[in-house]
Amino acid sequence: MLGKPFSSHAATLAKPSALPRVSASVATEWLLGAVFIVWVLYTLVVVYHWLRYARDSRAAKPAIAIHLAVSAILMLCALSGIISL
Repeated sequence: MLGKPFSSHAATLAKPSALPRVSASVATEWLLGAVFIVWVLYTLVVVYHWLRYARDSRAAKPAIAIHLAVSAILMLCALSGIISL
């Protein structure tokens, strides 16, 4: 008993197989999904503020259109490596 204190508990905690394994593709999908959700929330807030506080500005609607177009292109480029068509 003196030679092996806590040996069974230490061996259980030290096993790397005790942790759940997540593949890189699943982790990437979850990460890009989280980025997409943040992007949607950010876009909604930005569009609201542009329309609310700069509705008389001539630059508001073109800025919104450019923001949506560039963001959509970037998101499609990010997702094109994951989605195989």
